[in-house]
Amino acid sequence: MKGQGREDEVEEALRLLGEERPGPATLLVTGPAGVGKTAFAIRTGHLLASHFPDGQLHADLRGFGDEPAEPFTVLGTFLRALGTPGGTVPAEMTGRVHLYRTLLAGRQTLVVLDNAASAQQVSDLLPSGVRCATIITSRTSMAELCARRLSLNVLDPVTGLDLLREMLGQDRADADSGAARAIVETCGGLPLAVWVAGSRLAARPHWPLAKVARALADEQRRLDELAVGHIAVRASLELTYQQMSAATQHALRMVALLPGPSFAAWALAALLNTALPEAEAVLDDLVEVHLVQAGSVNVTGIRYQLHDLVRLFARERTESDVPERDRTAALTRLLGASLHLADLAADTLSVDFQGISQLDLASWRLAAADADQLLADPLAWFNDERQFLIDVAEQALDGTEGVAPAAGLATALTTLFQVGSHFDDWERLQNRALKAALSNGDRHSAAKVHRCLGELTTILDRYPEAVDHFEQALLLADGEGPTYQASATAGLAYVHRLLGQYSTAVLRFEKAAELAEAAGNVNCLVYATNGLGVIDLEQGRVEAAIARFAKCLRVSRVAGYRPGEAQALRCLGQSHRALGAYPAAAADYQQAATISEDLGDRLSATHATCWLGDILIRQGKHREGRRLLARSLWIYREFGNLWGEAATLYALAEAHLAVGRPAPAIRRAEAAIRLWRQIGSSKWLAVGLGTLAKAHTLAGDHTAAARARDEAEAARKA
Repeated sequence: MKGQGREDEVEEALRLLGEERPGPATLLVTGPAGVGKTAFAIRTGHLLASHFPDGQLHADLRGFGDEPAEPFTVLGTFLRALGTPGGTVPAEMTGRVHLYRTLLAGRQTLVVLDNAASAQQVSDLLPSGVRCATIITSRTSMAELCARRLSLNVLDPVTGLDLLREMLGQDRADADSGAARAIVETCGGLPLAVWVAGSRLAARPHWPLAKVARALADEQRRLDELAVGHIAVRASLELTYQQMSAATQHALRMVALLPGPSFAAWALAALLNTALPEAEAVLDDLVEVHLVQAGSVNVTGIRYQLHDLVRLFARERTESDVPERDRTAALTRLLGASLHLADLAADTLSVDFQGISQLDLASWRLAAADADQLLADPLAWFNDERQFLIDVAEQALDGTEGVAPAAGLATALTTLFQVGSHFDDWERLQNRALKAALSNGDRHSAAKVHRCLGELTTILDRYPEAVDHFEQALLLADGEGPTYQASATAGLAYVHRLLGQYSTAVLRFEKAAELAEAAGNVNCLVYATNGLGVIDLEQGRVEAAIARFAKCLRVSRVAGYRPGEAQALRCLGQSHRALGAYPAAAADYQQAATISEDLGDRLSATHATCWLGDILIRQGKHREGRRLLARSLWIYREFGNLWGEAATLYALAEAHLAVGRPAPAIRRAEAAIRLWRQIGSSKWLAVGLGTLAKAHTLAGDHTAAARARDEAEAARKA
């Protein structure tokens, strides 16, 4: 809010954080709820930008909400913002704290920790770099925290009146200056309270200021408590609340049940058990009285926000006025709507190959026309709603109802997690869902989640974990029929192939194809058939591989399975590369990359562009090829994908050999070999050793070349 003054406090904050000091500075900004601590921290951070050239890190710790931010999660966000690839963020708290403080040790960075509840919540988030500083905002004094302190008090009458004038216009405020001063004085100078009263007047230009002044006076007992914080805000909000219709009051009470601060209209529609247009209409009423804020307008519509103080007030009314059975029913509808939309979006994108619909678990659904409108761009909807859907799933997992719908939602989100490479979210949510399912003896849900976690750990090159997840999925799905077994069998086969265990992989892929055909799971059938083709290719049966890949391409195109189409094209590219048909291979890779990019799947697109770079070099287009390989290496490292990093290093080694540069070729080949050893891929280890042997030969070191060739032969026989 403008017009809040604070010049003296800002000057003091700038002095405390901008002065030379022997170590990191910490400033704790305290004050009553609604006094403007967040705005003050943001303004101060902006003014201090030149003192911290390495940037600023911001986190809303939601310390006084229902679900405070966990330091573990905040550290993950900060580490990624500092350039740590998502797949390499430490999995343990100690590792995250150590890496965070190491990265900031030599930097000049400002950390803003807003809305903290306690010293315990912020202690692991404080940087140790001597040129760093932290601004913490809180409603508590945090006596145990070692920090400089700055207390924000309520506005003086002159500044409060300026704020009201800014909202209403000077002419209107000055026309009834006595009532204007009475409003500011009765609000006790608390910015939020002045804002509530001013917003109601601004929305109703025909109201005299004296009307609100008299109403505030009628609430004198409550407003006398304004200076103590929460009670004051409650009184101000109560005044607005009592002016609303019964339907709007009920909507506010229901909004208080939502997890997180940001939501879309469809969520309120589910809570109210009404159609989307009716929910949008009542939200307009809430926006008019400034109890709900219309936030960003995204591709899929308007997102709304509920101030945490308003949420506290509304939650109190919910608990006193809404029976528990009605609250439970509303949250069940919200979970059903979330599951319904997420499963439809995932099905439309057709990325995953699990083949198990979650729709039968959805107890409430939006009208088909409303759902179609929201999901016109399913990936955009997924991206807009990602955090909200995670919050809904976690809220349901915390509840006492059955875990199946909550685990179903976690499963349906696999598509979003996979396409967007949201690996931290994927692992955290589904591990929680798995624990809940196993605790409740829900074998169906546990089998589905194990399968999804098997896919994740495969992507992250954690093959022993992947094998365990897939085997557990099959064990839990025993006797459930082909639908529950097909994709887990295919996933397990894929890991065995990566480990070079071809005979086991072939048996598993053939079984998966049989199960997928029986279940009518085209995506899984394509996946399994493609896996058999890759084994043919890696064992030198190129023509047989091409026949399988061509079949996968045809079936994927008929079924609209775009990831399968991209995968088949990549594999056809590999086949043409093996035959020396480089123009055909380049065309295949380019088509595959385009499809994956259209899907928003950067990792799969990189799988294609990496090999396209290799082909361009083989065609003599060295500069363009090396550029693609360098970009691929950067992306693989960003995602922490070790296999892709190794493949790119191998291709770069070959690129150096192509121009007669043995020394860098040796370095790149050795780096690729180290990664393939770590992964445990014997086939590609042999390939990398073969390239290393060629590089040593070019360098004239025939002893090292012979040693590499012997090791490559041993790897091929392993």
